[in-house]
Amino acid sequence: MAYSIGVDVGGTFTDVVLRDTSGAISVAKCLSTHYDPIAGIVAGVTRALGGRDPAQVTRVVHATTLATNAVLERTGVRVAYVTTQGFRSVVPLGRYARVEEDRYDLRFTPPPPPVAPEDCFEVTERVSARGEVLTPLDDASVRRVAAEIARRGIGSAAVCLLHAYANPAHERRVAEILRASVPSVVTSTEVWPEIREYERATTTIMSAYVGPLMASYLSRLRERLAALGIRAPVHVMESGGGVVSAELAARRAVATIESGPAAGVLAAAGAGFADAISFDMGGTTAKACVVRGGRPEITHEFHVGGKGSFGGRRAGTGVPIRTPAIDLAEVGAGGGSVAWLDPAGTLRVGPRSAGSSPGPACYGLGGAEPTVTDANLVLGYLASASIPLTPALAEQALDRLAGPLGVAREEAARAVHEIVSAAMASAVHVVTVQRGIDPRGFALVAFGGAGPMHAARVAERFGIATVVVPAHCGVASAAGLLAGDLATERVRSRLDAGDPEPIFAGLVAEAAADLGVSPADPEVRVERSVDVRFVGQSHDLTVAWSPSRDELAARFAGRYRQVYGIAQRGEIELVGYRVRVTAPAPAREHPPPAPERPRSAPAARPGPAGAGGSRRAYFGECGGFVEVPVHTRASLPERLPGPAIVEDAESTIVVPPSWTAATAPAGAVHLTRGGRP
Repeated sequence: MAYSIGVDVGGTFTDVVLRDTSGAISVAKCLSTHYDPIAGIVAGVTRALGGRDPAQVTRVVHATTLATNAVLERTGVRVAYVTTQGFRSVVPLGRYARVEEDRYDLRFTPPPPPVAPEDCFEVTERVSARGEVLTPLDDASVRRVAAEIARRGIGSAAVCLLHAYANPAHERRVAEILRASVPSVVTSTEVWPEIREYERATTTIMSAYVGPLMASYLSRLRERLAALGIRAPVHVMESGGGVVSAELAARRAVATIESGPAAGVLAAAGAGFADAISFDMGGTTAKACVVRGGRPEITHEFHVGGKGSFGGRRAGTGVPIRTPAIDLAEVGAGGGSVAWLDPAGTLRVGPRSAGSSPGPACYGLGGAEPTVTDANLVLGYLASASIPLTPALAEQALDRLAGPLGVAREEAARAVHEIVSAAMASAVHVVTVQRGIDPRGFALVAFGGAGPMHAARVAERFGIATVVVPAHCGVASAAGLLAGDLATERVRSRLDAGDPEPIFAGLVAEAAADLGVSPADPEVRVERSVDVRFVGQSHDLTVAWSPSRDELAARFAGRYRQVYGIAQRGEIELVGYRVRVTAPAPAREHPPPAPERPRSAPAARPGPAGAGGSRRAYFGECGGFVEVPVHTRASLPERLPGPAIVEDAESTIVVPPSWTAATAPAGAVHLTRGGRP
């Protein structure tokens, strides 16, 4: 028997999913260990393995927040930035948007640049935007820079020369000289050779900033797994949803910044709905993403470390990263989000989270502040979890809010629940309404430890009539890792390129080499696309490639109308070329779908108690606390009208009045509003 393991490290819990060749799944969920994430991984893997032979594990896929945390907490390594003579100030000057809360601040101080000005260096060379050498590279200037970097004890360098995407020869020579004295050197042409100097520079710098940390972390992870007897290859989820080897993830660490959220969206995309909204609520954050035609939306630029705005990150307030990433909105709203009163006495929830240490008060691990989990326990929505819960501690925590607010404990808990639901709805608003998408025709796919508890309330705000809760929803991101194919993307900017075929061929060869596959293999898929813009415009949109210029123009016009709402026509030009190479993961197994339950005769409305008994829970439509039936997934009747609660080992599904729950294929539960599923 062979096994595959998916590991997702979150802010509160570390989730591990083990799947065998028959499709059977074992799950382990344990508190994350922030002092050493690998300790939590080892504990979860050991628990998931049980008595199984670790030598039978053939694949480990990991989603990690290491790169994200390093950028947000500024804990990466010191980086030297090397660029063309005359351009060393591009990064220190940077670009920052003075958003609402900063606009009239007379003492406004912009954030520090990703590289200190004194660590920016210049070399003598110059290449044009079309790849012509205007000034030959002066090797002596590079050696002087290398000597100064080594003298300062800087161990990582980012090389981003002007227009290197058009001609990488100078960058390669600079890297060759630097590597003689600098342990880690990253070039823009290795990471992401696209136009736009500032974005290309920051992307390269961030890869140099977190790359050594990622390489060390993955090396230690392999060693700790080997100590357990697991010697299978370790793969890492990229931000765009592809899976790559640990070695490639270390070389292109910047591509893993949105690693964890991407895995959850893949799980939502496999829920059986072509058009869906992925809704992932864990212990620390909630994330939303749109899936159309069975594929998640992809962006080629996002910002890290910026200021939040209604679920997203405002452009210009963080570090821009140019790499493919699943396009999602994120808010600091999760089960561990702390409820607090601001100086004016207004109730707030998040973005600060109790995390795994000390955790919500009801965990009994030393936390005393009221959190969303404590509120849900007081409201009767929650009764059990991966660890024992203590209702008395949750009640004490909520009393800290209720007293100053002058309301009953239950009213304070209800307010916390509604505020956090509104915060999570803002993330859905960003990826749908704010982008001109009507969410009413989509299914909301809810997962994460807390997602199914809030999903129906979030759906009501948008008129969404269907909520899908997949099997193993509490560890959906870890399960989504096992659904990912080996995949990577390559890009090259070329202005006024004649024949694109040599460019595409080169990109395919590079991407296939990254994955260790042959493009000639019939199982390997190659997708080609191009960046197109109207002549005279600065920015572009990506569309599928066609050798027909008229077809490209039509596809671009359709995409332009979809994004901007304007039917525009005009002469187009091609700016960049992209390929995505996908190969089936080694030893990947697909579990057989669960048989669909017969639906010939609907069951009668359940009585006051379900197969799991009943308990008091708060539903405003019913006038407050009422006795509601409680079912497990295994005991869920064919049709269960709300109000009701459905529990399983990893999450709790709250079914409000006017909603109906029903079983679905593959172990999912569907909630439908105002009618029978």
